[in-house]
Amino acid sequence: MKSDFSVSVIKVGGAVVEDPAQLAILLDEFVKIDGPKVLVHGGGRTATNLAKQLGIESQMVGGRRITDAEMLKVVTMVYGGLVNKNIVAQLQARGINALGLTGADMNIVRAHRRPVTPEGIDFGFVGDVDSANGTQLLHLLEMGITPIIAPLTHDGQGHMLNINADTMAQTIAVAIAQAKEGVESGSLTFCFELPGVMRDPADPNSLIPHINEAKFRALVADGTIAGGMIPKLENAFTAIHAGVACVRITHISNLQGGTVISN
Repeated sequence: MKSDFSVSVIKVGGAVVEDPAQLAILLDEFVKIDGPKVLVHGGGRTATNLAKQLGIESQMVGGRRITDAEMLKVVTMVYGGLVNKNIVAQLQARGINALGLTGADMNIVRAHRRPVTPEGIDFGFVGDVDSANGTQLLHLLEMGITPIIAPLTHDGQGHMLNINADTMAQTIAVAIAQAKEGVESGSLTFCFELPGVMRDPADPNSLIPHINEAKFRALVADGTIAGGMIPKLENAFTAIHAGVACVRITHISNLQGGTVISN
């Protein structure tokens, strides 16, 4: 692959894709990105709401969704269908030739079912990644197609699996970078409703502009970084170590700003 073919991978969470005004802001910014790009999305609250309408109870452990057989049907419908195709349609209206995919399509991402934890927690049909095919995505990008990827994978044996959207985005960014023969390249941007990683989420002036691993460990130790921000940053560092040139966490309206992540 051409060394100057740098790909931008953008991940957006469910809170944004489920709010039409915020989604419009994000998609307007996404369109402005020069060069080939990929969008990975969540959609958890929509899945929770539909499950409730269907009489299916949503169970969460440590911010992770337990995905039994009935919930797997819901997340497949919501992530791979409703949310994904809504984003595709809106990008088509903005002149972007978008293609909605899951990890099962073209065998982009393959995973295995997460084993029961030592504490006895069975997450059901939740996947842990085994492999990813960045070459397939590069072929699409070189054709001028923009992949829109839902957080679903498969196990190679005919079963769909639910996967964390941050992990999916990191997996995609790394796979694309490694498909380019080890050339450090591309970018990964986690975007959401805040300006970036904040010392105080209620204070818009408390942005932390740069975080390396030592600072990350210190901020976790003192409680500044907690909850869902921890796995998001862990995914960011995994991407950096695997050859993604630039990783940041930022607001949906400022895809070149926010918090920059480095070794």
